[in-house]
Amino acid sequence: MGSPATSTARSYGGKTAAERTAERRERLIEATINVLAEAGEGRATMTAICSGAGLTERYFYESFANLDEAMVAAFDHVCSEILTLAAQVIENTPGTPEQRVHAVMETFVEMVVTSPSKGKVAVMHTSANPELRGRRNDLMAVFSDFVAREADELYGERTWPAERARVFGVVYIAGFAELISAWLNGDVAQSPAELVDTASDLFTALFRRV
Repeated sequence: MGSPATSTARSYGGKTAAERTAERRERLIEATINVLAEAGEGRATMTAICSGAGLTERYFYESFANLDEAMVAAFDHVCSEILTLAAQVIENTPGTPEQRVHAVMETFVEMVVTSPSKGKVAVMHTSANPELRGRRNDLMAVFSDFVAREADELYGERTWPAERARVFGVVYIAGFAELISAWLNGDVAQSPAELVDTASDLFTALFRRV
C-alpha cells in the first residue's frame, strides 16, 4: 500500500501532479501559439488562450505569471523546435553542402505547411510588446550565429570570415523571415518546392564566396 504522499502525488490515470502540470503547460503553449497566429501579439488575451487550451485561468497562473510570459514561452517553443530540427537535418543529411542546405529548408517549409500557426509565430513582428520584442531580438542573434556557424561547417574556406559571416547571418535570417511572412500572407506566389529552392539559393549566394 502506497504512502499518503505517494497516493497524493500519483492519481488520475497514474500520472503524477508534476506530469499533469507539464501537460497543462504544453496545452497552454499550444493554445498561445494558435492565438498569436490568429490574433497577433497586440490582440492576444489570456481568455482566448485558456479557451483554446480548455483550461481555466487558475491553471494558466499555475504555469505563467502573466500573458507576456506565456507569449514568450510560445515564441521560445517554436524557435527551439526550428533550431533543433535544422541541426538534426543538417547533421544527418549526406551529400554536398547545397544538398544539405536544401534538406534543411525543405524540412522547415514542410513544418510551415503542416503547421502554419508555428510559421506565423516564428516570423511575426513584435512591435507592440516589449517583452516579445526583446526576446525576438535575442533569438535573431541566436539564429544569425547558428547559420554563420553552419555555413563555416559546410563551406569551410569557401565561406566568409566569422565576423562577416555573422553579419550575413543577420541579413539572411531577417530576409528569410520576411520571405516566409510574405508567403504565408499570399504576397509571394511560389509553391512550397519553389520556396525551398529560393531559400536554399539565397543561403548559398550569401555564404559561399567561391
